Amino acid sequence: MHSKIWTDMFVLALPVAEKILRPIVVYLFLVMGLRLAGKRELAQLNPFDLVVLLTLSNTVQNAIIGDDNSVTGGIVGAATLLLVNYLVVRFLFRHEKLDRLVEGEPTVLIEHGKILEDMLTKEVLSLQELEAAAHKQGFGDLGEVDHATLDPSGTICFTAKKPAPEEERHQELMGRLDQLTRELATLRMRIAPPAS
Repeated sequence: MHSKIWTDMFVLALPVAEKILRPIVVYLFLVMGLRLAGKRELAQLNPFDLVVLLTLSNTVQNAIIGDDNSVTGGIVGAATLLLVNYLVVRFLFRHEKLDRLVEGEPTVLIEHGKILEDMLTKEVLSLQELEAAAHKQGFGDLGEVDHATLDPSGTICFTAKKPAPEEERHQELMGRLDQLTRELATLRMRIAPPAS
């Protein structure tokens, strides 16, 4: 009885080469699938996207482990996934053009304060999702945003509008005028004759 437990736990039901090849194939498929699915799948999740990502791991589980439920098989599969990911990340780090091809380029969503509707449509992002992301980053509304990009990681980065030079000059003059008013009030209080 004890030998059956140890055999079920640690003896591989599949050849080691197959246990290594299965996770590699699934890894490559998922990388390509997520790349084709778009950037929003990676970070800007709605409930439907979340369900897909949660069930994806369960869906490909059998493809990775095959008919083998042994601990050793699981360790070989997991180690293969970790090693492949380590090698891919290191390789792409050294090959910038290939990295851009695999990960993609950032997508400009707002340029000079103008919302690019066609880019939102391309990335399957609604205006409400864009506003929600802006609110999370401290913007009251999209009118405060000068530039927004959807990075390959799925993160939306916002840049605030900078005040125009005339507006900056106006604010500076108003500040100086307030300071002069305070100084004048102080001088008047010093010069004013005491009330008798």
